[in-house]
Amino acid sequence: MELDIRNLEFRYGKKDSEIFKGFDLNVKDGSILAVLGKSGSGKSTLLRIISGLEDRSKGYIRIGDRTVQDENIFIPAEKRNTGFIFQNYALFPYLTVAQNIAFGMKRKDDERVRDMVGLTRLEGLEKRYPHELSGGQQQRVALARSLAPKPSILLMDEPFSSLDSALVKDLREDLLRIIRSTGMTTIIVTHDEDDAKALADETLVLDCH
Repeated sequence: MELDIRNLEFRYGKKDSEIFKGFDLNVKDGSILAVLGKSGSGKSTLLRIISGLEDRSKGYIRIGDRTVQDENIFIPAEKRNTGFIFQNYALFPYLTVAQNIAFGMKRKDDERVRDMVGLTRLEGLEKRYPHELSGGQQQRVALARSLAPKPSILLMDEPFSSLDSALVKDLREDLLRIIRSTGMTTIIVTHDEDDAKALADETLVLDCH
């Protein structure tokens, strides 16, 4: 779905400098946007605002034809239907791969879990726990879990930051294949220009304020 943000303002605390002021962003349906910028430029904060984990002070956010935030509306994170992959993947250590994938779904759907296992090439790992997986496998579980509920938009925060650089090229190709196959509108926060070049249709560079 299309993402549209207009006149966004955000600051941490009343006296802190503004992270965003008069910020506009439009991401077309099905496209991949990479967000680059130095530490403190607001990259991760932008994802948290879109997902509803942070509350902006001004501006509106629309996903598809649904306004999720403006001066009168605030749709909480759990009802925004966004998929969010955190830097550390945030997998539940006491759940198996299949159970992690199914966790965010509103109702039990074994077929959907199987579809996600196949899409992310996790066949044979369904009964393993996160500590029994490689970093790349954990990333694919996190991706499968985010896609399983059929979110409107996918948000990824530094998806390769904890992985060995030797694996990243192959994982980029895997990630791009999966995103393209779903047609999911995606925003990827990264500090690596190579990630942006390999994955994104467009790139946004945020400056520190």
